[in-house]
Amino acid sequence: MSKVFVNIGLSLDGYLAPEGMTMGKPEVKNWGAKWGAMMGWLFHQQYFRDNLKLGPGGETGPVNELVRRTTERIGANIMGKRMFDQGEVAWPEEAPFHTPVYVLTHQKREPWVRPGGTTFFFVNDGPERALALAREAAGTRDVRIAGGADVIQQYLNLGAIDELEIALAPVLFAGGRRLFENVREPAPQFRIDRVIESPTVTHLRYVRQ
Repeated sequence: MSKVFVNIGLSLDGYLAPEGMTMGKPEVKNWGAKWGAMMGWLFHQQYFRDNLKLGPGGETGPVNELVRRTTERIGANIMGKRMFDQGEVAWPEEAPFHTPVYVLTHQKREPWVRPGGTTFFFVNDGPERALALAREAAGTRDVRIAGGADVIQQYLNLGAIDELEIALAPVLFAGGRRLFENVREPAPQFRIDRVIESPTVTHLRYVRQ
């Protein structure tokens, strides 16, 4: 069976997104600079640049290989309505997923097909239904819970997440959306599987015990 995993950036004080994050308005509470400080490392990786057609160049090495392996293992994504709404106004026409994406929402909407293999499906029947659809679509590949924080928390509380991949950046947000709020007992238990260090971020991989 395919794995269900989380792959996200995280601030040193535990925030997945800074306060005031609104696409198109990076000046609000300076969220654009904060997010850039947390995720800037990714834009320097050769595989990421090639995959999003950002132009030649970029770093190679263990972190670049990690980005490649993570991207290639994804057969479907799941995200929340808030994340989709932000991305809908910011993503290029060829959305950056290249897989089916299942959006948890109360809004009824027909599938939204984008160039490059991304189709957004809007699921009104809860996280379990979205996961079942994503597993079916992913086949032998894995399902990524893309975010935001509340969606990740829902799947943690369901005991559905097999792996956590966290890029921990040495930046402080001092507000925003925390990753591990609202996690209920008994919380799932994980063990450290891998650590990759770099000057700008520490890549941590945890697997379910």
